[in-house]
Amino acid sequence: MGEPVRGAVDATFYPVTEKVGEDFLQRLIMELLRPLVERWFRECRRTALVGADQFIYWEQFNARKAVSPDVYVLLGVEPRTPVTAWKVWESGIVPAFAFEVVSSDRLKDYEEVPRKYAELGVQELVLFDPHVDRSSRRTRWQVFRRESGDLTLVETTDADRVRSVVVDAWLRQTGTAMATRVRIGLDPDGTTLLLTDEERAEAAEGELERVRRELEQLRGKI
Repeated sequence: MGEPVRGAVDATFYPVTEKVGEDFLQRLIMELLRPLVERWFRECRRTALVGADQFIYWEQFNARKAVSPDVYVLLGVEPRTPVTAWKVWESGIVPAFAFEVVSSDRLKDYEEVPRKYAELGVQELVLFDPHVDRSSRRTRWQVFRRESGDLTLVETTDADRVRSVVVDAWLRQTGTAMATRVRIGLDPDGTTLLLTDEERAEAAEGELERVRRELEQLRGKI
């Protein structure tokens, strides 16, 4: 798996976009989480490409051997590397981390998805089900990690957070229904959230306003 066939002409068509319709909530969760994971790796000074919703192929000449993670991490790859579709045999690098939002098709995401990621060779897979209230057969979080060569289910929980070993932080649900999002939780228990760009800008603006008021108070006392 992942080894290029030397000297062979590869005329295989590897799609770079998926024609299947995407759940709107899934898109919202992905769009918030990807840049947060990217920033966290940058702040920790860990080189990684953090991508989302792109095909990853692991068997040359076979376009059916593919996954399209909602968020993925390629350790050691420069963050600005242009990627349309990732072909494992070209670099030998497999995603260390993959995150998938469970769709309405529970059976496919619960059974087929882990099998594909096991074959791909990912180190850690996290499944997040935002529709856990629809059925007692659903679980909010499922965490799979590679142990002794196999991708093994190591945690299932309906708690609001799980810890990722690869990301080295907590993945934490916030909000409910269409406001459901997944954030990066810091501290030993994941209480403090890594701020978004918008939240950082608001915090900086609030700090400037606080300093301005303090200066005005000091002037009034002079």
